[in-house]
Amino acid sequence: MTSMSRARVARRIAAGAAYGGGGVGLAGAAAVGLLLAEVRLARRHVGNGTTSRVPNADGLYGRGYDTPGEPHLRLTVLGDSTAAGQGVHRAGQTPGALLASGLAAVAERPVRLRNVALPGARSDDLDRQVALALADHNRIPDICVIMIGANDVTNRMPATRSVRHLSTAVRRLRTAGAEVVVGTCPDLGTIEPVQQPLRWLARRASRQLAAAQTIGVVEQGGRTVSLGDLLGPEFAANPRELFGPDNYHPSAEGYATAAMAVLPTLCAALGLWPADEERPDVSRREGFLPVARAAAEAASEAGTEVTAAMPSGPRGPWALLKRRRRRRVQEPESSPEPSSRPSSQPSTQPF
Repeated sequence: MTSMSRARVARRIAAGAAYGGGGVGLAGAAAVGLLLAEVRLARRHVGNGTTSRVPNADGLYGRGYDTPGEPHLRLTVLGDSTAAGQGVHRAGQTPGALLASGLAAVAERPVRLRNVALPGARSDDLDRQVALALADHNRIPDICVIMIGANDVTNRMPATRSVRHLSTAVRRLRTAGAEVVVGTCPDLGTIEPVQQPLRWLARRASRQLAAAQTIGVVEQGGRTVSLGDLLGPEFAANPRELFGPDNYHPSAEGYATAAMAVLPTLCAALGLWPADEERPDVSRREGFLPVARAAAEAASEAGTEVTAAMPSGPRGPWALLKRRRRRRVQEPESSPEPSSRPSSQPSTQPF
């Protein structure tokens, strides 16, 4: 699918989500039977070695920067098991801990992390997660990271419904005063046990949803970072290194690679980057585009950021597309709470 075609589909999905339209399918009806058969086959090959417990990384990071009277930054992570960090054993290896530690180093302030993500969650669980994130009115997060969408694809949730739930979550968080960064739907075509033709269908559906998510998020004042096939080349070359023991979730190094792509956008959202870093760099193919086109391009190139730029243009709202240089993140030397929290979802749920 070309970038322009993906932009048209994404615009149609986002419009349906915004105005309550009917479901827009992510795969043709003729392929559904084959798709379900392939999913059952793939799932027999994943999940081995998966634990139903994920590390609890909640706590304070960057204690060395603590200054009396200086407030801590508050980071909340929402989403599915990728956001929760399923597949690793230490709290410091989870994406939340990596981002909190990296953010503390850049801001030179301690960061209080709270993770309300749930393995197996779909976008319709975000309403519950947002309620948890905003439950304490005296401790509204400064910034929230959402990673969601994979289970929407595998469970065939209509894309319009998926984007509607995500857009609503972003709007509630932004209204409360939190910045929001969304890691859009990953490319399920990179999952090693998945065979053709499911691999092609999964890639197409994932990218369509990612582009539509981007439009919905940006229109609500959030920023997106395309996860896409961020790890695709590495997965192909080193699948045992970058996949966890279940061959489905990322390994510690895989999560670190994803965190490297997301951290610069967190810093930009909080105003921690120099002003000249925010100007588009033509040499990196950055610039202002209609939001649907920016969303389509981001879905095709992992690690790309999209944020609102101008409220209107010749073809509707415009966005700034950025290809930020990734910032290396390291596992914290010690985790605040190295215990585990149980998952309330079956461990067979892929994300």
